[in-house]
Amino acid sequence: MKTTIQEQEGTLVAVLEGRLDTAAASETEKALQPLHESEGKDIMFDCTNLEYISSSGLRIFLGVLKSAKPKGSHVYIHGINEDLRKVFTMTGFINLFEFK
Repeated sequence: MKTTIQEQEGTLVAVLEGRLDTAAASETEKALQPLHESEGKDIMFDCTNLEYISSSGLRIFLGVLKSAKPKGSHVYIHGINEDLRKVFTMTGFINLFEFK
């Protein structure tokens, strides 16, 4: 699992590549810590190269959303494949996030 954070036009973009499974969740959560600390910037998860997400991965997304909302930030998800879309739909997460 590879995680990179970039700033693009005032938005923090977290690029996720590989499989966000239980084994990768702890390391990924640490890599995404700057998203929790950002003030007033929107956040985008770029999932174009994310192959799989487990419940542990969904928990990380939810944690970022919960820390961003009170600061007035939006959390967007970009580039999810059909398998990931099914997971988001099945769990109800499709209704929590904004998709681009």
